[in-house]
Amino acid sequence: IPDEIDLNTLTAADKWILSKVNSLAKEITANMDNFDLGIAVQKIYDFIWEEFCDWYIEMVKPRLWNDEDETKGAALWTLKNVLINALKMLHPYMPFITEEIFCNLQDEEASIMVSAWPEYKAEWNFEQEEYAVETIKEAVRAIRNVRTSMNVAPSKKAKVYVVSENQKLLEIFEHSKVFFETLGHASEVFFKSDNQ
Repeated sequence: IPDEIDLNTLTAADKWILSKVNSLAKEITANMDNFDLGIAVQKIYDFIWEEFCDWYIEMVKPRLWNDEDETKGAALWTLKNVLINALKMLHPYMPFITEEIFCNLQDEEASIMVSAWPEYKAEWNFEQEEYAVETIKEAVRAIRNVRTSMNVAPSKKAKVYVVSENQKLLEIFEHSKVFFETLGHASEVFFKSDNQ
């Protein structure tokens, strides 16, 4: 895992999750300053399970399995940094388990108890990538809902057609074709600007 990385080498998914954990750090700090501890822990829980585990880890699996992928290092760097930041925010609630994971995950800091609290970083704010990935997530959810309503077995792959007159939207989907194949169980993905 590289210690430092050029943020320009990150994919949209990497930038999306960094932007999410960045915003979370700002929100959690404000919640804790106001003693809204229940709200803060619920936000951390939702982020770790829904955004990080359910979506990001699934998005990066193909990159991690492929030794030829040039973005594998960026994915590993992002996974490590996001997990460390999430552990630091979770530490006040689960001190022993977060300390154990933290110490086994990295060698840079001796203990989570004396590590720096995550702070908002302007360079980790990626609004366009957040919008793009949230759009993809909506589409994947819609595909999954259709598959469920039609009782399509998870093992069966289907062709996916993306139709939109909005060129920017089509570009978002074209750049995220692999997400449809892995998360939406698509055999092929086709992009069209009309129904013809």
